[in-house]
Amino acid sequence: MSTAFDPIFSGLADGSVIPYLGPGTLNGVIEPASGKAIPADSDSLILAMNNGQPMAPKLMYEFPRAAMNVELKRGRTTLNRFLDATYRDTLWSTSELHAWLAAQKLPCIIDSNRDTQLQKQYANTPHTLIVGIARIAGKEFRFRIFQHDGSSYRPIEQEAVDTTLPVLFKPLGTPLPEASYIASDADFVDYITELMGGFAIPSFIKRSRQNKRYVALGMRFNRDTDRMVFSDIIFGAAQSAGWALIQHPTDKEKRYLERMNIEIINADVEDLLAAAQAANNSLVAA
Repeated sequence: MSTAFDPIFSGLADGSVIPYLGPGTLNGVIEPASGKAIPADSDSLILAMNNGQPMAPKLMYEFPRAAMNVELKRGRTTLNRFLDATYRDTLWSTSELHAWLAAQKLPCIIDSNRDTQLQKQYANTPHTLIVGIARIAGKEFRFRIFQHDGSSYRPIEQEAVDTTLPVLFKPLGTPLPEASYIASDADFVDYITELMGGFAIPSFIKRSRQNKRYVALGMRFNRDTDRMVFSDIIFGAAQSAGWALIQHPTDKEKRYLERMNIEIINADVEDLLAAAQAANNSLVAA
């Protein structure tokens, strides 16, 4: 029985579809010791950063704005310590989606979260890690590249990348192997400016992304920041650029995604996983 997910599954299988992960892909991930959910979306990150208390309404609008306020008042190290403690130093449960994606052995995954779920799934798999950076003096590009040999990372230049290895692209950063985050307004201004200028994406990714399609998972597109990063990263996509799994999309999201030639599927990550399981069971039965 065919489903709306069939072209996504076939595209993932042949490498023509690239997953783009947003905060909703971390739904259900908890700290086992306390049961608290991992902060991933804007509101949860702001509350976690401010000891569970809401900030002023103008700061609650978007995490980068709240992060900029913390950076200005208490210093960048305070913001970095919070992100390190959240994503590097806290033990989180395993995401079913991330485990499933890793099992598909995809050539490229773009993960706009700052956690390490994917990196843990690839801990024994040689791969290339691309990490977004910002506000770094003396650097021409706004990324760092690391090669993982199946046991550890080492930094490399883009000319030395083994393009046969799978790629994990973390545009907004990660704590491992070296902590680096795109978090505050100032980070995003610098990163998006360089992204638009072509200096935040390695050349081999620019070549390989041509005419690809994307499936946005756990992403909402109500904020300009998220839309700008997404639009520039998928530049050069196929005319029919892919799909976004969004339940109850807003009119703003509908207009943006229509302009991007991305089809909205009124579903969520759990629906995708259920369809994948059903498809797998059908293959086994056959």
